[in-house]
Amino acid sequence: MNVRSIAEIEKEIVEDFALFDSWEDKYEYIIDLGKKLEVLEDQYKIEENKIKGCQSTVWLTASYEDGIVVFKADSDAVIVKGLISMLIKVLSGHSPEDILTAKMDFIAEIGMMTHLAQTRSNGLLAMIKQMKNYALAYKMMQEGEKNK
Repeated sequence: MNVRSIAEIEKEIVEDFALFDSWEDKYEYIIDLGKKLEVLEDQYKIEENKIKGCQSTVWLTASYEDGIVVFKADSDAVIVKGLISMLIKVLSGHSPEDILTAKMDFIAEIGMMTHLAQTRSNGLLAMIKQMKNYALAYKMMQEGEKNK
């Protein structure tokens, strides 16, 4: 399980973004985050792992082990790859309950929604929705196991 809470990771991202004066620098930082994203194996780059609602192609997978959800993703667009990288940094390694209750306030705090094109904003929301859907599925699975 992740030692730091989702709120702590969100706070760290907000602090990181505060170091940059311009959005040009912030975009460069986002691109750098994407470059550091763990490689998603080709076997996961399939239609059923594509996030619907993204203009770019984004593949997202999740696994569940020992009570935590681990996300992996990739995108064919550098900015989007950076965005999904941030979401993974925040949500991966946490329990389904923590993911489901995560407010994701850091997105507004860093001004992301006001600096993304409408299609990218919609894509970002679609990525968050899919990650929370995975968490919900794992939570239901977990509860099903308890009730056996």
